[in-house]
Amino acid sequence: MDSKKLIIGTVAGGITYFILGFLLYGILLEGFFANHMGSATGALKTEIMFWPLILGNLALAALLSYVFLKWAKIKSFGDGMKAGAVIGFLMALSFDMILYDTTNMMDLTASIVDVIVFAVGTAIGGGVIGLVLGMGAGERV
Repeated sequence: MDSKKLIIGTVAGGITYFILGFLLYGILLEGFFANHMGSATGALKTEIMFWPLILGNLALAALLSYVFLKWAKIKSFGDGMKAGAVIGFLMALSFDMILYDTTNMMDLTASIVDVIVFAVGTAIGGGVIGLVLGMGAGERV
């Protein structure tokens, strides 16, 4: 496996996920999720530290970069987008349904919407990662 491509895919994907998270969750759907909070109080932080958020985005990008390079041999935006959508959907469905059943963080509507939004974001990020991994496709991947 090409370590340089893994790092480049991780950085490109991490930046993409960070920007998409801000746009989707921080701007576009902020009001929606605020209106669909569960009964838990004080669950949202008023000040974000950013390093855990950045680390989380990089970890997701590293996971997809590793899978795409090691097993899936994904080297295009389209294939990365398809794989990202499936992986994102299954990850979010797993996490959100467990969270919905065990906490009062979000109602069911928000939990379902989050699965869809995360799958879309992961699809776009997966597409970017696939595109970056496919650059110089004639090289060893």
